[in-house]
Amino acid sequence: MENFLSNIQSPADLRKLKTENLTKLAKELRDFIIDIVATKEGHLGASLGVIELTIALHYIFNTPQDKLIWDVGHQAYGHKILTGRKDIFETNRQFGGISGFPKREESEFDNFGTGHSSTSISAILGMAIASQLKGDLKRNHIAVIGDASIASGMAFEGLNHLGVTNANVLVILNDNAIGIDPSVGALKKYLTNVKKGTAKDENIFECLNLNYTGPIDGHDLELLLVELERLKTIKGPKLLHVITTKGKGLQKAEENQVVFHAPGKFNKETGERIQKSNKVQAPKYQDVFGHTLVELAQRNKKIVGITPAMPTGSSLKYMMEKIPERAFDVGIAEQHAVTLAAGMATEGLVPFCNIYSTFLQRAYDQVIHDVALQNLPVIFCLDRAGIVGQDGPTHHGVFDLAYLRCIPNISIFSPMNEIELRNIMFTAQQGLDGPIAIRYPRGRGVTMDWEQPFSKIEIGKSKEIKKGNKVAFLTLGHIGNQVIELIATIKNPENLGHIDMRFLKPIDTEQLTSVFKNYEHVITLENGCEIGGLGSAVIEFANQKNYTGTIKVFAVEDIFIPHGTTEELKKICKIDINSIQNYLADIL
Repeated sequence: MENFLSNIQSPADLRKLKTENLTKLAKELRDFIIDIVATKEGHLGASLGVIELTIALHYIFNTPQDKLIWDVGHQAYGHKILTGRKDIFETNRQFGGISGFPKREESEFDNFGTGHSSTSISAILGMAIASQLKGDLKRNHIAVIGDASIASGMAFEGLNHLGVTNANVLVILNDNAIGIDPSVGALKKYLTNVKKGTAKDENIFECLNLNYTGPIDGHDLELLLVELERLKTIKGPKLLHVITTKGKGLQKAEENQVVFHAPGKFNKETGERIQKSNKVQAPKYQDVFGHTLVELAQRNKKIVGITPAMPTGSSLKYMMEKIPERAFDVGIAEQHAVTLAAGMATEGLVPFCNIYSTFLQRAYDQVIHDVALQNLPVIFCLDRAGIVGQDGPTHHGVFDLAYLRCIPNISIFSPMNEIELRNIMFTAQQGLDGPIAIRYPRGRGVTMDWEQPFSKIEIGKSKEIKKGNKVAFLTLGHIGNQVIELIATIKNPENLGHIDMRFLKPIDTEQLTSVFKNYEHVITLENGCEIGGLGSAVIEFANQKNYTGTIKVFAVEDIFIPHGTTEELKKICKIDINSIQNYLADIL
């Protein structure tokens, strides 16, 4: 039997196929993705849901001359395979391999780098306006955006502008009722009504001056081809509403769409996930947050939890299950999440606003203007802080220490272990004078018996873990556990002191003064960018105190870090144990 996928190196090859062979190609493409992701891991459900749409878009439109942007990019695996990356697709998300997201420098078919949501409409409109200004009025511009992403503020900003232009833009609304977790909000209800045929007469997209078509079955290739061919001839802004099923073609992925967004390794025949070893491990920081929040909220009726579309990833789901009236998933709306928390804080509630570090970047103005300027005691819990691994540069949470440290009124704390995370959450909900950011990494902690009684943490106070006489390690957060490991291997451990700084702001100046007095070498270690982080803060204070010893900063250099395993990336950034050992060998 002929294998059509094996002969496709670009969309030009795809367009040589007869339309009746495209359904067979769709099955081959699905099987190819399932085959590789089953063993190499990655995002799965989103790409399986748009196989027919991907084939139809590249078949009807003249990519890359016609511009195509995939919002977020979780769903772009089929696109990558059809655009010349089939033979290297097994390197997806591996160090040195292709990115898990669209990336401009990777291919001329990746017209715009995406990784955070809701940027596609603004970017494609920018390209369409550029085409008009250049006198190119025939080029098509397509953005594929999901129902969870189109509810975000920036997508509405893009639609609002698009509707008053005559730009040659086609927005494809890929409506599967789920982002990573199920979609939420009034727009989701509206789209559900549109699908049922019970929506009010006026269509929201037509009211925004878009030529609306749909909803149509996004898995009906023949229908997609006809509709896209028709839309190609219509000028101006248009929106095609397609209904798809996330995980289409793999039964387990269709049945459990949250888990199969990124399922890890699984049996490609049955879809059964391959269980990792049964050995008892320390908990994930996100779960410590989630369970601790429930514990505290049961005692303190003022506590509320907020997350922008990440209840599973942040483990706010535990509070949503047990105390649903005080736990809020606001959808992909980080700016709204932050200002909602600010509003709640003005009325005496105690908001825990849990946002991935990389996504808080999207709400920077709100952190400054709505929270810090008004000195409101919002508790930010920043998950996935530091290097996160194979999601790569769009997702590494390495900038938060620097971008928060320059904001007045805000405290910044990074726990070295689960006990410190619990205790700072306990301390914060008892009442603070202003906002606090608590940042912790993706993955597991180090403590098995972490559910210990709470104790209060003094704001701005560090913790001496070990006295020394020559070299002082100043660490911030979980990465400090590397120093404990390292000291255990050293021949003369009495030379080495170790202080868990805990707070980047207010920094413990009393402890630093003592360190400068008693040690000739200082080493700072943090899982964040070098400019503006812990090392910067220590050097600034050392300059005030005229410290004459050496200060060595171990942090992420002024680069965007690629994708790879966390261990590989720590080596690149020289914040791994080996790099520190080599430096120690030089100075001792």
